[in-house]
Amino acid sequence: MDVSCAFPPGPETVDHVVLAEHLGYRRAWMYDSPALYGDVWVHLALAATRTSRIGLGPAVLVPGLRHPLTQASAIATLAGLAPGRVAVAIGTGFTGRNALGQRPLPWAATGSYVRAVRDLLAGETVELDGARVRMLAPDGFLPPRPIAVPIVVAANGPKGLAVARELGDGVMSVLGPQPGFDWSALLVLGTVLDADEEVGSERALAAAGPGLTVVYHGAWEAGEGAVDALPGGAEWRARLEAEVPPGERHLAVHADHLVRVTERDRPLLDGELLRAFTWTGSTEEVRARLEGFAAAGGTEVLYAPMGPDVPRELRRFAEAAGLP
Repeated sequence: MDVSCAFPPGPETVDHVVLAEHLGYRRAWMYDSPALYGDVWVHLALAATRTSRIGLGPAVLVPGLRHPLTQASAIATLAGLAPGRVAVAIGTGFTGRNALGQRPLPWAATGSYVRAVRDLLAGETVELDGARVRMLAPDGFLPPRPIAVPIVVAANGPKGLAVARELGDGVMSVLGPQPGFDWSALLVLGTVLDADEEVGSERALAAAGPGLTVVYHGAWEAGEGAVDALPGGAEWRARLEAEVPPGERHLAVHADHLVRVTERDRPLLDGELLRAFTWTGSTEEVRARLEGFAAAGGTEVLYAPMGPDVPRELRRFAEAAGLP
């Protein structure tokens, strides 16, 4: 099983990728949420120039943020900087669209987008917006077509999994291993506790708290009172609605996404909820979860280190995973 990591593109991210390569992580993925972070392609390109082994890619690209040809060109550019090390993930959009006040895209549109990007990388001519387009880069500007870059589809439900089977090289999920895929990746959040450290320690809450509060953000976006079913969810929603106008609530909810806990979210922090909703636990507990994921058919975990000391999180998870 591959042990990879995932980061929001920020001022220290490239340094963290360099450390991850040193620690033995398989890939470094970066989020694509323009409303929240720096440009994913700029940071991936910088990481390519400072590393030589670790795989690199965006997770996940969201149709609608870029024209398919623009996306294919960015993928090809990174593939030229890091030959054989690039993979990409494409999905309907969670924070990448929610932070813009938009719902995730339909799977039919997402599937068409994946097909267009794949065909463009293969050097084919594709009809887009009523016109025929193709990658026209002169010799030497981009790698020669076809450009073989794996595309995994970020999916959790039946429609998305069907698109992943038809068009993807694998699947990426937040729910668990998906059967029937040779490449089944899972995003995991949490922190490895120190010896004798309580799960509700200030350090653990700071390091893994953003992974707990994002559960509430996702439930709120799901609508139909889903967040009210979570412990403290109804009170959290009431405070949000009292403090923030309806047209700006998506901006407040997704602030500091997977980076730190906002003041509004701080009352949600709880050690037992941290254990329940994230991979927070002792070295032995985290190792057991990795082994269980692999036994269930998972082939890659994307560990997302968070909080004030990302290098510490990377090192401790690498130790728990037994990386060389």
